[in-house]
Amino acid sequence: MNERSSRLCAHLKNVERYLRLLETHLTETERQFLEKRLSEERFAIAMIDFMGPPKAHDDPRVHK
Repeated sequence: MNERSSRLCAHLKNVERYLRLLETHLTETERQFLEKRLSEERFAIAMIDFMGPPKAHDDPRVHK
């Protein structure tokens, strides 16, 4: 698994975990914290998708 895939997988697992936690009994402060973290994780996923897979000409191993 490459770095991009690993990062994406980690963010997706975090989203799943935060969604599960939001289904539990929480204080308003805890809920707000989790909703903020969930938003940040979703943003990170969107940025990884936006950046797309690395291009061959950006890969320093290609220029050796």
